[in-house]
Amino acid sequence: LRGSKSFTAALAAEAERNGHGLAYKSVSVGHLEAAPLSPSRLSLGRASSTATSTAAPEQGRPRDYLLLAMFSCFCPVWPINVVALVFSIMSRNSGQQGDMDGARRLGRMARLLSIVSIILGTIIIVLYIALSVR
Repeated sequence: LRGSKSFTAALAAEAERNGHGLAYKSVSVGHLEAAPLSPSRLSLGRASSTATSTAAPEQGRPRDYLLLAMFSCFCPVWPINVVALVFSIMSRNSGQQGDMDGARRLGRMARLLSIVSIILGTIIIVLYIALSVR
């Protein structure tokens, strides 16, 4: 028997799958190309979500809460409000790069940390004033 240098694997249009769940197209030996992975097969880590943001209609730029984060820096809870400022800047950068879902997520975290910082800072200031008056 004489072997061939090319073969036909499962065509992507036929939707047949091999043992690994990836569709292949017909190519020569040594040059197999996998079909693109679906978004559900991508890494579960912190990945850019530009694939989903292009399909969604443009909703405008998400808020980064930079002013709120800068205001929270005046509260005496410095580790939390500095992290809020960093998240706010990261949100702005993600929005400028087109990652709207990431910008929205980072903006919400910046808002949460800023509010926590302002509340804790107010409690610390009130306790300090109450204890210094006595």
